[in-house]
This record gives sequence, C-alpha cells and structure tokens, in this order.
Amino acid sequence: MILKSSLTFVNEFFFHISNQIRKIYLGSVLYNKKISNIDKKSLEYKPSPSLLDCLIKYEKKKNKIEDFYLNSIWSNKNINQKDYKKLHSFFWLFSLDLKSSKKITQTIILNWIDANHNYNPKSWELDTLSKRVIAWISNSKLTYEGSDQKFKNKFNDNIKKQVNHLKNEINRSAWIDDKMIGCAAIILAGLSYKDKEKYLDYGLVLLKKIINFSFDSEGFPKSRNFRQLIFYLKYFILIREWLKESQNDIPEYLNEIIFNLGQAYNFAWQNTNQSFLFNGNHVVDNSNFDKYLKFHGYKFKNENDECGGYIVLKNKNILLTADIGSAPEKKFSNNYQSGTLSFEIYFKGKKLISNSGYFQNYKHQLNSISRSTASHSTLTIDNRSSTKLKKNTDGNLIIDKAAKIIKKKKILEKDYFSVMSSHDGYLKEYGVIHERQIEFFAKSNKFIGKDRLIRKKKFKSTNFEIRFHFEPGTKITKTQEGKTILIELLNSGWRFFCKDHPIDVETGLYFGKKGSFSENQNIFISGFTNNQEQEITWEIIKI
Repeated sequence: MILKSSLTFVNEFFFHISNQIRKIYLGSVLYNKKISNIDKKSLEYKPSPSLLDCLIKYEKKKNKIEDFYLNSIWSNKNINQKDYKKLHSFFWLFSLDLKSSKKITQTIILNWIDANHNYNPKSWELDTLSKRVIAWISNSKLTYEGSDQKFKNKFNDNIKKQVNHLKNEINRSAWIDDKMIGCAAIILAGLSYKDKEKYLDYGLVLLKKIINFSFDSEGFPKSRNFRQLIFYLKYFILIREWLKESQNDIPEYLNEIIFNLGQAYNFAWQNTNQSFLFNGNHVVDNSNFDKYLKFHGYKFKNENDECGGYIVLKNKNILLTADIGSAPEKKFSNNYQSGTLSFEIYFKGKKLISNSGYFQNYKHQLNSISRSTASHSTLTIDNRSSTKLKKNTDGNLIIDKAAKIIKKKKILEKDYFSVMSSHDGYLKEYGVIHERQIEFFAKSNKFIGKDRLIRKKKFKSTNFEIRFHFEPGTKITKTQEGKTILIELLNSGWRFFCKDHPIDVETGLYFGKKGSFSENQNIFISGFTNNQEQEITWEIIKI
C-alpha cells in the first residue's frame, strides 16, 4: 500500500512538472511560429447557420449587435469563468439577426484577434476555441461578408492558426466531449477552406477514432450516459449535414454511427417522451431536436425493449424502466452514478417512482451525494454503494470497484411483465449477491418487487436499506399501523406495502433539474442481512 501511494505521488509529480514545461512551450515564440505556418486560401464554403439549430438554444426574439457592449468586456477581469467561456466562444453570434451591423460585428472580432492573436491558456481552451471557430465560420454573413481584404486576411489567418493549435493539442485532451467539438471544428475548417489534406482528412480520421473509442459494438456510448448519447448524435448529424451541403462524400462509418445512435435515441426518448434519471441524466426537453431531425429527414425506429443496459417495459398506462447494465470502464465513468438495478415507474406520463438525478458540478459535494446508490431507487448495504468511486487527478469521481451484472431475465405479455437481474457489487466485501425482480400485473395495476440477498462465501452481516424516491410535490403519507404508505400523484393514488420489514419516510434531495436541487421524499425499507438467503417483498398497488 505504501509503495502504491509512493508511485502515485511520483507519477503525479512528474505529470505536474511535464504540464508546467508544456505551458511554457505553448507560450513561446517557437510554438507561435509553428502554428503560424499557414496558407493563403480564402473562405469558400459558408455553412448555413440553421444547421446548428440542434446545438444552439435560440431566443424567440433576435438581438442586434448594437445592443451589445462587448468591446469593453474583453478587458474585464472580474467576469466569472462560465461567462468568460460563453463570451469567448462567440456562440452569442447565433442570437443576432441579419440586420445587425456587419461593421460592428467585424470590429468586435478584429479587437478580439488583436488582443488574443497568440496562444492564451484561457481564451484558447480547446472547447472554447472549437466553438469560436464554428461560430465565426457559420455566421459568415455577419463576420466575413462585406469586409475589406485586410480584414479577411486577418480573419482567415487567425482561424487557421487556432485550428493548427487545435490539431496540435486535441489528442492531449482527457475529455472526449472536447475532442468531439474540436473534431467538428477541424472538419468545418477543412470544408470551408477547401483544405482536404491538412484539415478535412485529419478531422475525418479523428472522427473515426472517436467512434471506435467511445462506443460499444451496438453503437451505444460506453459511458452508458443518455446526455452524452444525445450530444454525440447532434454533432455527428451536424458534421454529416456540413458534408452534404458542401457536396462532399459522407463516410459510411458516419452513417452507421448515426443509425445506431438514432435507434438508441428513439429507445430512450422518442418512444417514451420521458427523461430517465440514470447515470448523469437530468430532465430535458428534446422536442426542438425532434423537429430538427424531422426537418432534415432523419427518422429513427427501435422496437426493442432493451438497449445500452437499460430496459423499458410498457403498456397503455404504465412504463417501467430499469438499469440492468454493468458499470462502465473507469475511463468512461466521469458521470457514472452507482444506480445498478434502480428503476423508475410512470403512470399515464406522471412519474410514480423516480431516481434523484445528478448534480453536474463535480467540484461540489452534492456531486458525490447524487452519485451514490442511496440516491437511487435500489438497495444499499452498510450505507455504501454497489460501485465504489474515487477521485482522479482532476478531482472528478471515477470508478474504483465496479458492479457487474451476473444474470438477467425479462417477460413481456399482454397483461403481465417482469424484469429480473442481479449484480455482484456487494459480493467481495459482504458475501452477498443482490437480485431484484419487479413484476407488474396490469389487471390489478399492481407491482410486486422482490429483493433477494443471496448468501455466498465470506458472508458478513450488516444493515441494508431499500429506497424508493419521488419527485418533489408527490404527497407521501404513512398510515398509523406503520405497514402501509399512501402515495398521491396528480392523476392517481397508490399504496406501498411491505409486510415483513419496517418501512418509513424521510426527506432527501432531488437533482433532476440541471444545476439545481430541491427537497423530495423517499420511502425506505430497512433491516439486517442474516446467515440465510433473504427475500424482501414489497408491493405498489393503485387505489
């Protein structure tokens, strides 16, 4: 253990020294000369700004550039990091109408170039730089057209210099999302400047590497993250539309990944119209993206009830979804939540049983709280999660010890469906396999759940809890006899019952809405593991 800690310290020390040396190099005259090696090709392909409708949240009312006072902001040292990134990404250009002054817009860009012509670790951060390149080129009617040749030369030279830096640094980025945005920027630069060899071919090769690295054999993100699924799908479609509009060949691997991701998107959203709160997801409305897909002729279909380690069983009124997939590999676990065998139930579009969601800011303590098994509708043993997490060098939580699915089974009939699965997340430390079965009987609108604790070698007795979380506003009432809890939704009433174990209600936190939290309630069953195989049975029935 001491040797392992020492090696970790040495590795972190040399990593820090290497980073410091690299920072000095990036700010040097030598590096500036390297990325300033550019040709004199002019902007030729000018993409339609509307192709980015899938990425940009437009305001209904368009603004005029005259309403912005941006020139003074470039030197504002008090701006926070989030606003700084938004400002320097130039995505605010998409909020301008075409009646805005080209002269003012181009003057603002010229001022930015004069102040940030050479590498700057803040304004040249990869995702900010990539978005800026995309925004400048995509808004060429404001940023480029009608300008004199001197401005055009500065504009073209600076974009190419930024893309040269992007090419040079993109493989060093640990964040796959940043690589995806950077890859899109490089491809767009190759298309716009008709530079096939230096930019376009490089970007397409990088795109294929990202696909091979980030997706499983069925085309689902290895992170098992719904937000990332939609993020990738949007960028892949955007790149395809750029290639199509500029009359370039579309690689078959790009069509294939869009097809696979589209099927997963149809499974997770279009077939349900719900935001499942598993593994880094939060409540989101994808209706505008659906309109974008329809407008551009994308139609996805998926009739399967299982995808990416998730299952969805439903009839006319009921939707049951559960996480029956193993935890991802460490390198894909930045947003993973320890929610193995957790589930959610919807009745006529209203959520009856929920998970508690995800607090995205990894520097906040609520991030670790929201990623624990206790924030899911599943079982915990000894107040610990089924998958152990640890902090990496960036301070983000990644998987240390992962739960693996051992077996699973599903039944889907006209008036009955069932899902059963088990995992080994508590096996090594407590000698217990957790197996969960959830049955639904349509004629009586009744769920029966069975959480089995299967004793194995090296069994160690400890406490357990099974939680059932609810959205804020759901009314929960415990009856006097203590065996039953009443649940009141806007459109129905339900009774929760557990005969052989004590049940109670407590207040918790709900993170379903991005960047915020609120109080919610959860029901929990408690007890102790014993030397025999246990089966904790619970019921949820409509009243």
